[in-house]
Amino acid sequence: MQTQRYFLELAYDGTHYHGWQVQPNAITVQQKLNEALAILLRQPVETIGAGRTDTGVHARQLFVHFDAPQLPEGGANVFKSSPFRGLGGLNALLPHDIAVKQVIEVAPDAHARFDAVLRSYEYHLHFAKDPFKTNYSWLLRDRPDVQAMNQAASLLMAYTDFSCFSKSNTQVMTNNCKISRAEWVAQPDGNLVFHISADRFLRNMVRAIVGTLLMVGRGEMAPEDISLIIESRNRSKAGNSVPACGLYLTEVKYPYIKQ
Repeated sequence: MQTQRYFLELAYDGTHYHGWQVQPNAITVQQKLNEALAILLRQPVETIGAGRTDTGVHARQLFVHFDAPQLPEGGANVFKSSPFRGLGGLNALLPHDIAVKQVIEVAPDAHARFDAVLRSYEYHLHFAKDPFKTNYSWLLRDRPDVQAMNQAASLLMAYTDFSCFSKSNTQVMTNNCKISRAEWVAQPDGNLVFHISADRFLRNMVRAIVGTLLMVGRGEMAPEDISLIIESRNRSKAGNSVPACGLYLTEVKYPYIKQ
């Protein structure tokens, strides 16, 4: 039987999951999605995501792809038969903290990971205790120097090799990334959000960058020191990784999906 490739756009609260990718002895977002699709389609389903998020990291937008049987001409596939059996049915099978936003038919060779041309993240900071921000933002006592952090962040776009911000032994072919945005933005409530976009990211890269920029913001290093850290290609020279709670994958772009 021929198959049809689909993209799913989903969002999730990562608080109660051990990241995106299936693991042998932990509950993950991908596991829950695969299980729901298997029930809906009445066969095992393996999804491939645009990337993976770590334990506690959230996603406002993530795309995955998978293949499902293509029914004979005139037959309604499960995603078209009715709103409930399709998107509504899939969401009914998923936990409350995972939501599928849309189902898109794509070409047989479309790939959620390799075809993505841009990925964007946000990291959220707040400065006053707030029970509604627990697990969704990182609480800091002292406000950092935003101007200095933005001066340092602007230097990121002059480089491509970010080995200094990568987790060790990740088995990737290259540590090169092209960053197109890196900016701290003050919010109306006085909190801070770091925005960063690139063609690809390394494991733990965003959290390591934020930790290093906060060292600048606390006056522990000068903004221009970030160039020396990047050029060292040494992870031990960069700052500590910040907690996962404040990190969100916010956007993934493809040349053939209108957004």
